[in-house]
Amino acid sequence: MRPAPTAASGVLLAAAVLLSLALGARHLSVGEVWAGLTDPNAAGYAVVHDMRLPRTVLGLLVGLALGVAGAVMQAVTRNPLADPGLLGINAGASAAAVSAMVFFDVRVFTGYVWFALAGAAAVAVLVYAVGGGRSATPARLALAGAALNAALYSYVQAVMLIDPAALNAARFWGNGTLASADMDTVRKVAPFIAAGLLLALLLARPLNALALGDDAALALGARPVRTRAGAIVAVTLLCGAATAACGPLVFVGLIMPHAVRAVTGPDLRKVLPYCAILTPAALLMADVLGRLAARPSEFQVGIVCSVVGGALFLVLLRRVKAVTA
Repeated sequence: MRPAPTAASGVLLAAAVLLSLALGARHLSVGEVWAGLTDPNAAGYAVVHDMRLPRTVLGLLVGLALGVAGAVMQAVTRNPLADPGLLGINAGASAAAVSAMVFFDVRVFTGYVWFALAGAAAVAVLVYAVGGGRSATPARLALAGAALNAALYSYVQAVMLIDPAALNAARFWGNGTLASADMDTVRKVAPFIAAGLLLALLLARPLNALALGDDAALALGARPVRTRAGAIVAVTLLCGAATAACGPLVFVGLIMPHAVRAVTGPDLRKVLPYCAILTPAALLMADVLGRLAARPSEFQVGIVCSVVGGALFLVLLRRVKAVTA
């Protein structure tokens, strides 16, 4: 990685972390943030250490997961508009997690995370199969994902109406939020995201070869079937864990890989590390924007991502059409 972009990315991430710790219903100075992190007797200790620190760390993990997952999906499907949200993977995780809450009374992360992972995996495989398998085209994958996405979110809304208690528990989570984060959730979600990240990084070189086509990939020593299967496992771990932790977040994994490739080029050995740095920074900034826009209340980060990401998606769509025209 080139030193200047790497340093700039690190500075941007550090600034996003500091803003996430300092800004909200109660603004804190840098000194107050430091005291809140280190001194249990400080006035801002409860705000920083118990509320904003878990929220910030979870934002880092979820942003990393969605950014890397989006880059892997765009590579393995050869679809510049591929995204865990648009292709229905986040919806699959949400549908499975909400089903666990309603039908099996599972209300803790360690319980419904396994349902979320299974739902994400099932939808990933189903989209790939419905989209045509080995002969899948970007357009067919996008259409299959959009159809499943709509159906699954309708199912989520219907299921939540069955049980008022489940509705109250899942309504806030279902729109995508970091507000309910705690360190226990952070500790539980981290191993899944770490495993998914490691697998994605190991697949960077064979995914680069796969971008040239199956025949070229085989000639370069890659194994397309194994690479695609590994990519599905990596995306499932990343998206399933992230969705179970904070609910579905759309557009995050779509926009950032494009921004990163504008700096690094298409080599996934560079794209994935940058996505792991810049996507968390973008997600934390969206979360801060949601806190400031409706003080003393806040907009959930999922709503901010939908509004801002939707506008950027329209710009990206016009750009993709211009390139393919």
